[in-house]
Amino acid sequence: MTKFEINRKLFPFKSKYLDLSDGTRIHYVDEGSGPVLLLLHGNPAWSFLYRKLIPLLSNNFRCIAPDLPGFGLSTAQDGYSYLPEAHVQRMREFVRTLNLKEITIFTQDWAGPIGFGVAVTEPQRVAGFIIGNTFAWPLVKRNFRVFSVLMGRFPGPLIAWLFNGVVRFFFSRGIRKHPLSKDEWAMYLAPFKHRKSRSPTHIFPKALTHASAFLSGLEEKMTILSDKPALFVWGDRDFAFRSSERERLQKLFIKNKVVHLPDAGHFIQEDAPEEIAQAIQAWFRKK
Repeated sequence: MTKFEINRKLFPFKSKYLDLSDGTRIHYVDEGSGPVLLLLHGNPAWSFLYRKLIPLLSNNFRCIAPDLPGFGLSTAQDGYSYLPEAHVQRMREFVRTLNLKEITIFTQDWAGPIGFGVAVTEPQRVAGFIIGNTFAWPLVKRNFRVFSVLMGRFPGPLIAWLFNGVVRFFFSRGIRKHPLSKDEWAMYLAPFKHRKSRSPTHIFPKALTHASAFLSGLEEKMTILSDKPALFVWGDRDFAFRSSERERLQKLFIKNKVVHLPDAGHFIQEDAPEEIAQAIQAWFRKK
């Protein structure tokens, strides 16, 4: 039994499922053929975030977009923490079980630490990265700490419980160019229709400052990936991750190319799918 019904007019891809060793059931889509693009999402999204990009890329690439446990149509076992390190473990098992090789990982939002976390444990499987607005270290700036308290402690859990407020906040603030339609909103809200399912949406913001051990460990290991090519597709109107985060990541990835998305906000996949697809295709042609 599925958690909710997908609007197939908006998301016309075949749903696949993979059962992990701990009982977690991962929903994912697997479209096209060619070099593997692992399209990871952050908070509070799911694979629906990539619905515009997949048709633009699947003629030349194998596009695999999983839902993290507790997000989209993926389920989690009772007691699952929803912390980034737990997601890394599940996504690592997902990659290993599907035996994915020569992967280019699309990272954005929390998919950065999660994708990089998988890559530092499986570097031999990773060919490179497409890096959107994200990070790979403990966030110590005051604005992040304040945001973490508000969204992760109070009032975040309350507004999540009352009216799915964390999802509404993120997608209202994070999309600058192409506001969501009523049907698109319905798809982003659907995974958290029931109040008991909304915890994942405010655990991630709390983890901005409460996952410092995981993030510190990740930062120390990032040199393992420094030789991997990286394409930056960066939303210049993001309310969260700005030029300072991009410049810091560029120093980690020596072989990098930057494509600015001047009108895109946090959710670049919504605001600039055509520009991103063109950048990916051009980057692969020159590799």
